[in-house]
Amino acid sequence: MTFSPTTSLLAALLLAAPCSYAQQQPMPDAPQPVSQSADHSSDQDASEPVATLFPHSDHTRYLILGQANIIFQAHGPFHSPYSGPNSLLGRGEYKTSMVGTLFLGFQLNTRPKYATDIIYDEESAGGRGISEALGLAGFTNLDVVRNPNLGSTPYLARVELHQVVGLSSKLTDTPRTPFSLATQLPERRLEFHVGKMGMPDFFDQNSIGTDSHLQFMNWTVDNNGAWDYAADTRGYTYGFVTEYYSPTFNARYGLALMPTVANGIDLEWNLRRARAQNFEFELHRGLLGSLLKPERKGVVRVLGFVNDANMGVYRDANKAFLAGLTKTPEVTDHAFRTTQKYGVGLNVEQEITPYLRAFGRFGWNEGQHESYAYTEVDDTYEMGADYSGRAFNRPLDKIGLTFVTNAIKKDHQTYLALGGKGFILGDGKLNYAREDTLEGYYNLHAWRGVFYALDLQYINHPGYNQDRGPVLVESVRMHVDF
Repeated sequence: MTFSPTTSLLAALLLAAPCSYAQQQPMPDAPQPVSQSADHSSDQDASEPVATLFPHSDHTRYLILGQANIIFQAHGPFHSPYSGPNSLLGRGEYKTSMVGTLFLGFQLNTRPKYATDIIYDEESAGGRGISEALGLAGFTNLDVVRNPNLGSTPYLARVELHQVVGLSSKLTDTPRTPFSLATQLPERRLEFHVGKMGMPDFFDQNSIGTDSHLQFMNWTVDNNGAWDYAADTRGYTYGFVTEYYSPTFNARYGLALMPTVANGIDLEWNLRRARAQNFEFELHRGLLGSLLKPERKGVVRVLGFVNDANMGVYRDANKAFLAGLTKTPEVTDHAFRTTQKYGVGLNVEQEITPYLRAFGRFGWNEGQHESYAYTEVDDTYEMGADYSGRAFNRPLDKIGLTFVTNAIKKDHQTYLALGGKGFILGDGKLNYAREDTLEGYYNLHAWRGVFYALDLQYINHPGYNQDRGPVLVESVRMHVDF
């Protein structure tokens, strides 16, 4: 199949319109935080554009929000002398994903110093990703569930108890979100979250590159690709998160359940057999010192994680294959054992001008144990920026551009070169090179809570294979905040 970029975009627009009406029920989301589309309150400044279809008040004890997100993606044929069971297809293809979420919340205690919320989110994820979300370490659509056979039946995404313990009497204004309903909280405080959640709701947040519904779409742009965060196939887990907030820095710790197998839908409830621990320190200060005006805000976040689970070792799988013990390298072919994987990440953002912001990420993990829950990345570097439409009287429009380069360690490379496959990658053989992606988007505010976006992703060495590619993936997105 061959088609032009223009054909792709026209098809997307035709598909998006009927899909948007079909999805005006409480719809699905995916393994990422709620979209950051401005203020959900009806009390916002009259001069600001309305960013939701229906008005919402900050002065009620309950919260009811909904989103719909539809992404059409396509790519044309690209150079592909061979492929394997987990390859990005070399022929042209197109797919549409449809995701939506109903967010419900209720304040059990409205006193800011001891605020208590109950959070409940129902979700549905339909459609498919290109090549069934295989063949790319940095896959092009964060909305796509990594197992399309799970279907679009609505499911419980999050159910949490959120408790605030104030440590100071001074209050600060805070935006109401689906995870915290209070609009004023103590300047210094502890926050506790327990229940079913997505770990990226709390860790590795970045106001420029986190939200696939209004910003970039690539998995390793919106999240740190080397952070193998605890999650089932849909991107959620059970656990608890403790946070400390102060005017100059924040800190958080999380303990969560790991899946029983790589990319599995079932979670291991015995913490002695498997668990994930996450640590993050967040410093609020400008990154460029006197080079920028003092009011230009900056944030630095340092992330660490330690996962214990029934993870295989790439070197052991390679040795077993070379010794003739297995027909192909198989990292999951081992008796049960609890092994450990760990890594670190750096996440920065900086306001440059009133309209221009820059951000970056670095991530590393030890890479000896199998990629288990997110994607197949052992180290990653990312740099990017966005530009606000306020500069040209389009306050909710946004332009973004970023570059991310991902890599895997030597034993992981050898495993794929010998014909092994992970839950994301497997070309049958491998001529290794870093996987590089350049992504750009324009997000257009059309009317009230309706947004459209055009997105391009140019990917060199898909699946770390310099024998294949490059490939250009074109996307059209429709997002609705109800």
